[in-house]
Amino acid sequence: MNTSDDARPPKPESAPPSLYQQAADKVRTFPQVAGVYLMKDAAGRVIYVGKAKNLRSRASSYFLKAAADERRTANWVHEICDADYVECESEVDALLMESRLIKDIQPKHNKELKDDKTFPYLMVTTHEDFPRIEVTREPRQSGAKLYGPFANAGALRGAVQILQKIFKFRTCSLDIDEHDERWKWFRPCLLASIHQCTAPCNFQINKKDYRRDIRRLQMFLDGKRTSLLRQMQREMQDASKALNYEKAAQIRDEIHMLETLNERGKLDTHVQPEVFYIDPKKGLTGLRKVLHLPATPRTIEGIDIAHLGGGQTVASLVQFLDGLPFKPGYRRYKIRSVQGVDDYRSIHEVVSRRFRQTEDDAVSLPDVLLIDGGRGQLQAAAAAFRDQQRTPPALLSLAKRNEEVFTPDNDQPLRLSRHSFALRLLQYVRDEAHRFAQHYHHILRRKATLGD
Repeated sequence: MNTSDDARPPKPESAPPSLYQQAADKVRTFPQVAGVYLMKDAAGRVIYVGKAKNLRSRASSYFLKAAADERRTANWVHEICDADYVECESEVDALLMESRLIKDIQPKHNKELKDDKTFPYLMVTTHEDFPRIEVTREPRQSGAKLYGPFANAGALRGAVQILQKIFKFRTCSLDIDEHDERWKWFRPCLLASIHQCTAPCNFQINKKDYRRDIRRLQMFLDGKRTSLLRQMQREMQDASKALNYEKAAQIRDEIHMLETLNERGKLDTHVQPEVFYIDPKKGLTGLRKVLHLPATPRTIEGIDIAHLGGGQTVASLVQFLDGLPFKPGYRRYKIRSVQGVDDYRSIHEVVSRRFRQTEDDAVSLPDVLLIDGGRGQLQAAAAAFRDQQRTPPALLSLAKRNEEVFTPDNDQPLRLSRHSFALRLLQYVRDEAHRFAQHYHHILRRKATLGD
């Protein structure tokens, strides 16, 4: 083996101290807004592209001592001789522009993103009557339009949830045929009830109008926001001239949401876990089998109670959609009717308040309701439905000591394998409900202690 210095790849030259310092001084003048920063070498070549919600703060971090010690940056920060930026209107715009620039420029220190198929893509299925949007690490080779790759799966999921509020596309895996009349009686998921999906699964929107919304989304993803806004303004004016004021008002609201995209929410408030320790699809399929459900569930809600010595008893409700947390559906409750420690009565109150009779029973119920606890907690939840004369969804509880699953129709608990995908999914829902309840309880305790 040749171990001479000649056999080793040449180490990139460090930037002259004066140029490195000039670059450090330059980034301190960057605006404190969302955007994309570009690091350059002595020849003016872009060697790294990154996104930021605060350009000045993020770009300046590359000139701190910590960057020279950080594994991901230590090998190349010494090459920086210059820096530039592109200001964006929102974090979502910055995320999309980062992906486009990396694909176009192919900076050498973003090389892990150029061809590696393990990074997430945003995929728009083009072969379906009602195209859907999916975050995937295994993109199709045909029948789909791909955007990416993206460096951060969590930020990408956050962007999808923000954009879904505007363009109202579907993210489910349903195979919807516009000529199949059976879809008229399909029950839409909770995204339709909170107006984040136009529910093509129930034919609440026709194929033409739905595909128009998808084309709008693609224009935005392609960086054509200005052209898109002009097009939508023309459509609004045409609808108004035709005296279709309802349509004009809808387009007006969509324009407003696009123009104020930076106010729709931060990516980190919508972020979902980047690594789900089981396959959520396998978890949902497993639940269908062990609970003997007629169809694979899509929506799961979990309820937990938290208290400290009987004081400040609170409850949490978390929602999961397609096996992942759906944070807009999270709710928290102060227990009103219970004095002291009484988990059974507390669960009865929360279930009664959450599932109070509404005009549309089908939309308000999840597919599965999970209660944290044993048979007693499960019976309290079932009693709440009986008292309201409502038919509950698939109802079960999960006891933490032995991870036993209780159901209303069985005297004996279900004991699932510790490696069961279904059990892991239930544990995930239960643990997330517990975390959310404890978080709310700590907030109330702090307020009571500090008086703020």
